[in-house]
Amino acid sequence: MTQTEAHHDTRIKSRILVQAAAAVCEDKKGQDTRILELDPIDSGLSDFFLVTSASNDRQAVAIADEIEARLKREFGVYAHSVEGRRKGDWILLDYVDFVVHVFLAERRAFYDIERLRKSARPVTPAEFDAELKEALAAKTRAVRKKASGKTTAVAKSKKAAKNPSKAIKAAVAKKVAGKRAAAKT
Repeated sequence: MTQTEAHHDTRIKSRILVQAAAAVCEDKKGQDTRILELDPIDSGLSDFFLVTSASNDRQAVAIADEIEARLKREFGVYAHSVEGRRKGDWILLDYVDFVVHVFLAERRAFYDIERLRKSARPVTPAEFDAELKEALAAKTRAVRKKASGKTTAVAKSKKAAKNPSKAIKAAVAKKVAGKRAAAKT
């Protein structure tokens, strides 16, 4: 797997995880949930921010707890670090490729994290679904194309194994043709 393919796989996985975390926010009645795709030049390590608001600290803790539980249960993924759970006014879950911010509404308004990340591109869940489906379809096409190339080579080698005399004759003819071409030059 090339470095580009590995990065692409990581982005797809990050998108799936962010989408699952956003679904938790909606299930737990998080308010004004937004996904921000961070500019790679500006963002450092993370690809996405997920930002949501809660009406009280108990709801904020419930949202954060459920995100952790669901990502652990369904994907085997743990937060790299968790901050702010004790106070509950701003809980940060760092999953390295994406960061979840669960704010109390007044804290979110005060810090205005969306404004701080001006270069971030807001992504709606519908866009996120469409982009994820396209990315997965592209990966599927690439895997199928790669597999069909291997299948063709395997089929040719099996065909050659069934009739070794033809394969040997073809190889000898190719070698002779190469030598003749070299002799002419």
